[in-house]
Amino acid sequence: MSILGSASVAALRQYVRAASNQGIDTASLLSQAGLSPDLLLSDEGRVEGERFQTFIHLLCEHTGNPVLGLETGDFVQPGSYSVLGYITMSCATLGEAIARIAPFEKLVGDMGVTQLEDAGDNLRLIWHCAWTDPLVRPHLVDNVFASWIRYARWLADDTGAAPTEVTLQRAAPSPEQTEAYTERWGCEVRFSAPENSLLLAKSLLAVPLRQPDPLLRRTLEAHANSQLATLESDTALTTKVKHSIQQQLLQGITRQDMIAEHLGMTSRTLQRKLSQEGVSYQALLDEVRQAMAEDLLVNTDLAIPDIGERLGYSEPTSFHRKFKAVTGITPGMFRAEAGAGSDQA
Repeated sequence: MSILGSASVAALRQYVRAASNQGIDTASLLSQAGLSPDLLLSDEGRVEGERFQTFIHLLCEHTGNPVLGLETGDFVQPGSYSVLGYITMSCATLGEAIARIAPFEKLVGDMGVTQLEDAGDNLRLIWHCAWTDPLVRPHLVDNVFASWIRYARWLADDTGAAPTEVTLQRAAPSPEQTEAYTERWGCEVRFSAPENSLLLAKSLLAVPLRQPDPLLRRTLEAHANSQLATLESDTALTTKVKHSIQQQLLQGITRQDMIAEHLGMTSRTLQRKLSQEGVSYQALLDEVRQAMAEDLLVNTDLAIPDIGERLGYSEPTSFHRKFKAVTGITPGMFRAEAGAGSDQA
């Protein structure tokens, strides 16, 4: 079971604004995704990637809109990109702003990674999506490109500025819906492509932006680098916490206070630092437990009740229920399918 990193609350707000504009009960969808509506009040908060992905999945199912991602791009604001948005606002040219995407996009979230490639008279921006949900991925890519194009036009004060070409890995929607892409973006859009990319004429890189402020940009970049350092530190902390949880489970215990003490901090401080990364102690505990459960089921002959007890479950039924919620099958079925033993659930 993987954790899809985290994302800024600002990125979540864009989707919530788009949904609210259509009269959708976002509070209900947020709750189903395990997210509190109070998160939207935070300017510095982070959202666990898996919960954010679940929210978008629910939104896709609720609307049944095949171009949802394209339309949510209409609701981009400078704040949608966290501090990166304000850095790009203070740049002198569009090229200068684009150069800031890759170094600072982690502040927006871990949804994907941008790669820049020289293409003769053009510059190609390739976006590698890191999220795994097959329903969410095409909408997320659509949102990223739609937001980039709309925001760049706003920065340059040029509503007609257009990329040379956009390629999308997703299959083409209906002809009518395909037309929505070309109308919004003003260029050729190729579907079922080998990569998600946006091609820009290099002449566009020299386009001046509306609010250049070199001093402010340097100040904001210093702040952004500080935030990046915090995120990287927290990632290292997450690794340490998961390792400590694993060591505890091998001894049949799960004590957050003991892990915090081992790491030289209080339980409250540990929880705060994990929250800043968009995860919780319980989420990490669940991840480690699941990985260990699968390993023990496949690679040992331990009875299933003994595995549940070793992993800190007070009752065998609790272990069965949690395991099935994650995998869709019972521990016994998992073991049988893996061909590692004949114990029954």
